[in-house]
Amino acid sequence: METANNHLLLKALKGEETNRVPVWMMRQAGRYLPEYIKIREKYGFFERCQTPELAAEITIQPVDIIGVDAAILFSDILVVPQAMGLEVQLIESKGPYLPNPIRIEKDFNRIYIPNVHEKLSYVTAAIKLIKNNLNNRVPLIGFAGAPWTLLCYMVQGSGSKTFDTAKAFCYQQPELAHRLLQMITDTTIEYLTAQIEAGADTVQLFDSWGGLLSKADFEIYSLRYISQIVEKIKDKAPTIIFAKGAWHSLQEMSKTGAAGLGIDWCITPEKAREFAGTNICLQGNFDPAKLLAPIPIIERETKAMLRSFGKKNYIANLGHGILPNVSVDHAKAFVNTIKEFDFKNY
Repeated sequence: METANNHLLLKALKGEETNRVPVWMMRQAGRYLPEYIKIREKYGFFERCQTPELAAEITIQPVDIIGVDAAILFSDILVVPQAMGLEVQLIESKGPYLPNPIRIEKDFNRIYIPNVHEKLSYVTAAIKLIKNNLNNRVPLIGFAGAPWTLLCYMVQGSGSKTFDTAKAFCYQQPELAHRLLQMITDTTIEYLTAQIEAGADTVQLFDSWGGLLSKADFEIYSLRYISQIVEKIKDKAPTIIFAKGAWHSLQEMSKTGAAGLGIDWCITPEKAREFAGTNICLQGNFDPAKLLAPIPIIERETKAMLRSFGKKNYIANLGHGILPNVSVDHAKAFVNTIKEFDFKNY
């Protein structure tokens, strides 16, 4: 049983020695947990996000049930476009739908940089409640979508494997693209600052679609804006950048002042460390689909991951969000293998 006040995650982000590797899982608050499904059957998605008591209950569930070393706020990256004036629908089993996307200059008349303390007050209220209910057992991670990923949804109008419409917008109307990215960036700085002031111990930027860009385009349309955000908030709380598929820019991301870099399973720990350097915390990178394997394989593969990363400057995690069809026992096997792993014996 863990002792109270488990601060392993924050120690790892500061580069301090830890008695073991901390572990949490992206999307751990939600869809694979039977306790969450019961709540989902009663309340719509944004109702869950916008009701602080529900968001707090969902956020804390995996701490109690799975035993992870951090809670991550239950919310969605699309609350930011919503606060900026766009209609956002979340259709169960289909994903996000934005019926009035941003495509041409006059569309900018419909969006604005909001007062986050008004428009997103339900998030800060949830954070305060979560912090109170957690009672310092584990740290709380706040988050936001990176500007490039939010632009993808705001221009495409829905999910996509390629986001061709969003990319075309950037290549055909670069001035409008940068105007939109800056609006998202300014909003996100205020939003994450509000999360930290409400009690978030660390924050993560999710650039889920960063890997759709070439290295050069990633640095123009994504990293430039991520860097602005990190610069403004890094002294308020440690910041983690997770840019899925953008391993080509780990070296550049490591220079932003971020405390941690999340990586997916398509790059080896050794190569990620070579690119990122030894002075930054790496987070990842178990393939979420591997949690569907038999438990002995999960345990074996998790141990192999730990040996490859080593104990220092490392947070164990998945390389993307946990899948909805993963059983709780398999999630626990992953977490418990990490918590019980002794580097001295391997």
